[in-house]
Parts: sequence; structure tokens; C-alpha cells
Amino acid sequence: MRVNLLYFGSFRDAAGLSEQVRELPEGTRVRQLWEAVTRELPKLAAFPAMPPAAVNREYVNGETVLRDGDEVAFLPPVAGG
Repeated sequence: MRVNLLYFGSFRDAAGLSEQVRELPEGTRVRQLWEAVTRELPKLAAFPAMPPAAVNREYVNGETVLRDGDEVAFLPPVAGG
């Protein structure tokens, strides 16, 4: 199956792109996708836990099963003042 992975903020900087299509096995969970991304992008592995995630613009937990055509975003920490 294919999902569209979006990168924002510091995650976009680490990936060097704003989005990509990912081929995943059926039944892949959000947490498994995050783990795969952190293996490929070591800068993201520095985060102590999976950041908040959204699938099709709705917050989800790491156990959410992805489906073909989903849009997935991991939301980087932000600082402001």
C-alpha cells in the first residue's frame, strides 16, 4: 500500500523534503512508520518518543493501522515566544 508522508518544520529540514510517497506492507501501524523513518533519518532518532501524529488531518495514536492512500504527518515540537 502507499501512504503520503508529510514533513513539517524541523522534520522537513532533517528529511530535506516536504513530502514523499511511502510503500508499506498492509497492516502497518503509525508507530512502525515512525520507527522506519527514524532509521532512515538519524536526526529524528534523537526524539525520546514518537511525536504527535495525524492521519488524514486527525490526531491518532501509534497503534492506528494505516490504509492505502492515507496522508500521514508527524508533528515536530515547536517553540515560540
